[in-house]
Amino acid sequence: MPRIALGLAYDGSAFEGWQTQPHGHTVQDVLEKALAEIACGPVKTVCAGRTDAGVHATGQVAHFDVQADRPLQAWVRGCNTLLPSACAVQWAKPVSEDFNARFSASYRQYHYWVYCAPNRHPLVRTAAWVFQPLNLEKMRAAMPAMLGQHDFSAFRAAQCQANTPIRTLQAFDLQAHGPYLKITLQANAFLHHMARNLMGSLLEIGLGNQPPEWLYEILQGKDRRKAAKTAPACGLTLRQVGYDNAFGLPLADNSAFAPMPVL
Repeated sequence: MPRIALGLAYDGSAFEGWQTQPHGHTVQDVLEKALAEIACGPVKTVCAGRTDAGVHATGQVAHFDVQADRPLQAWVRGCNTLLPSACAVQWAKPVSEDFNARFSASYRQYHYWVYCAPNRHPLVRTAAWVFQPLNLEKMRAAMPAMLGQHDFSAFRAAQCQANTPIRTLQAFDLQAHGPYLKITLQANAFLHHMARNLMGSLLEIGLGNQPPEWLYEILQGKDRRKAAKTAPACGLTLRQVGYDNAFGLPLADNSAFAPMPVL
């Protein structure tokens, strides 16, 4: 049975996360419904990162097995005619049966966007809003200690189902773009809410409520109750998923994506 990999982009504010739910208001639900129409039969998908409600994606990857023989564009443009406007397939590619969107991934890269301004803006839907000034130097000073392999229990949601809290954070940096901050988080895999929990504590440092070394102290303490609250989902975007070059998958085109600029 042929296996097809898909690249996906979606506005997470329109969905209650990736994973299928009885109410049907998830990315997986609308995608599988569209694929089933193209395939003339049920289709089950597996994704690289099960994003939470409100989290966006420009580089989500999923795969599915199908008996129907369709041209690749049917899985792209055909699906897109059936999907809601907040979700679109970006590419489709046949892959070998040993490819798995989740387990073949070598890394997941997220961007967390923060809009820093005295007042919120209704057009900025893909960034978290902070009205108080942030100390970027203190935030940057806290970040290097998080890199590498650690037990991230302090930044793990209580409902996380991962077998181990050990993860390798490969990138954690901050760039300023006018009123926006872009924080890059890349790891071999993320625990449930790990990226947003890291961001919640990093923002506490930026607001001056904690010193830079506090972030590492929280990490070492392995106690979620000692860390800050979870940062809003709206700021988080799954930007890229990495795979071995042998699979021949395209990288996500993120050139068109940024939070809505304030004109």
